[in-house]
Amino acid sequence: MADQDIKKKVKEQFGKNAEKYVASVSHANASDLAALVEWLKPEQSWSVLDVATGGGHVSKALSPHVSHVTSTDLTLQMLSAARKHVSESCSNVSYVVADAEALPFLNDTFDAAACRIAAHHFPNPAQFVHEVSRILKPGGKFLLIDNVSPEDKSLDRFVNTMEKLRDESHGRCYSVEEWQQWFAQEGLAVRHSELRKKKFDFPVWVRRTAQSEEQVMSVVNHILSADEPTARYFSVEKDAGQIVSIQIDEWMVMAEKV
Repeated sequence: MADQDIKKKVKEQFGKNAEKYVASVSHANASDLAALVEWLKPEQSWSVLDVATGGGHVSKALSPHVSHVTSTDLTLQMLSAARKHVSESCSNVSYVVADAEALPFLNDTFDAAACRIAAHHFPNPAQFVHEVSRILKPGGKFLLIDNVSPEDKSLDRFVNTMEKLRDESHGRCYSVEEWQQWFAQEGLAVRHSELRKKKFDFPVWVRRTAQSEEQVMSVVNHILSADEPTARYFSVEKDAGQIVSIQIDEWMVMAEKV
């Protein structure tokens, strides 16, 4: 699929489901957002870029600690929902419709940038990393949180197939090794990282993006077809034959522009 077609799918999906992402438990995870602030250690003078803000949770978390947050998203409806969510308590956030792979900002503009649970929708992650490095000031910090694929190729195929069945706008969960290579190419030195498991309430998670019960069942059948090692890796939990929860890998990393 061409990049523009992928981005069109993203706009359609997030435009239709904007309010769901604002209310999403996994996206609004308070401990996750607190860790993001703790890792960045933002200063009151900073200007920060929030890339692909989604429901605006990162912008809202960082706003009290910095001078200004620029909140961006590819999807106008998503950005509008984020503003409604954030502006109730934050007056130092501005909103810009922007493609993460072609950021409309000058070089060396921001003290920090963050992107949380979004990059698996980007068709050209290496270009995204290039753009983030370009707009950061020397010594600027970049914090990324995203779903990642295991190094094992069969597990990689399983999780990416599952995500694509659930969400047509899904691009790809990339591996930690791939991200590390892109960071190194763009002069971003990893200072701190953590690979962890993220658990989803399956019925809620699958229906956030699925457009029909047929689509839900395609995800269910894919998961139920997994062999025992795969089901164990993703901690598939069932009750009376129904999928209750599933876990996937998530990587949190902070890098510095050197």
